[in-house]
Amino acid sequence: MIDVFAVADIIVNHIKEHYSQDVAIVGYYGSYLQGRATERSDLDFFFIPATTRGRQVECQFIVNGISFDFWPIGWERAERMATSEEWSTTIIADCELLYVRSDDDLAKFMGLRETISSMGSESKTAEMINKAESALKDCLISIAKMRIAENSKDLSYFRTQSQEIAANIFKSLGFLNQTYYTRSWGYYREQVRNLTHKPEQLDKYLDTMMFSLIPADIMLACEKLTADMLRLISKRQNSQEVVRSYKEHMMGYYEEERGMMNKLLTACEKGHYETAFFVATGLQDGLSRILYAAEKGRWPSIADLGEYREFYDRYGYPDLVALLNPTDLEPLRLAILLLIDKVENHLKTEGVSLNQFDSVAEFKSYYINRIIT
Repeated sequence: MIDVFAVADIIVNHIKEHYSQDVAIVGYYGSYLQGRATERSDLDFFFIPATTRGRQVECQFIVNGISFDFWPIGWERAERMATSEEWSTTIIADCELLYVRSDDDLAKFMGLRETISSMGSESKTAEMINKAESALKDCLISIAKMRIAENSKDLSYFRTQSQEIAANIFKSLGFLNQTYYTRSWGYYREQVRNLTHKPEQLDKYLDTMMFSLIPADIMLACEKLTADMLRLISKRQNSQEVVRSYKEHMMGYYEEERGMMNKLLTACEKGHYETAFFVATGLQDGLSRILYAAEKGRWPSIADLGEYREFYDRYGYPDLVALLNPTDLEPLRLAILLLIDKVENHLKTEGVSLNQFDSVAEFKSYYINRIIT
């Protein structure tokens, strides 16, 4: 078993002698720091370059059959790790430093650790739930790929897709529980078992994804696990405090969207069904979503299967999409006029001011006085 720290000393001493102002931080993490290194373990170590020249110390090499990767992490990437924009948070949170260029560099690095320590705070909950949701988007893509190839008997392909889904599920679970993993590659499950928020049948589906020899079963397990995660995230989102605010979400909405309402009126008058189809659908869906945001204080999640239309229906807005009829667009035209009236009245009731003017002169007076004040 080679002395990996003797290898690290060679590099650190070289940095001190030739790159002392070009490298800000050198640190190591992983198995040697956690006391679980084997005879085949390399030293997981990295550096943060302070200058472009500092990147010259990067090196990949093998000593006595053991591979080493002395790799650079720029300050910007280190910040992304600290804010969980990248998944390898443990590298920053749990590393041991072997070299520090200056007190300022050390203070900057410790500031990143302070950011990580706040991950579990209540003020970060909504942000972390959103990150958990975002991590699942790639799962949906992988499921679609398997669906397209569902007649295939290629077990390797289905396992590859399921591995990507499992990785994103674990990532999502970390975000949802406002924590990070200290070990990877085969050790996620044992860490997830201690988490508060997780799907009840997580182990069952993971076992199928990893051990099944039947592609269709693998795909079904992936679908069910992803669906369970979406429901779990939706439940967490719905448990958050409701912050109702029309002014925050809908100020300026009507002034901008009125153009689409006018476009839809014109399409109805001219009998242009294709334009009416796309504009009516987008208009109704967009208004439904922003009403939901104004009422709930957050936008609908990707797990939302149409529940976000609750407030559109509650306030009696017309169902434009149901009125789409290529042979008769008059009912839709009348519904648009009703929609315009209802939106204006609704926003005024909620205290949202509308910038509407009866003449150019009236607008000029408003705009000039607004800029001056």
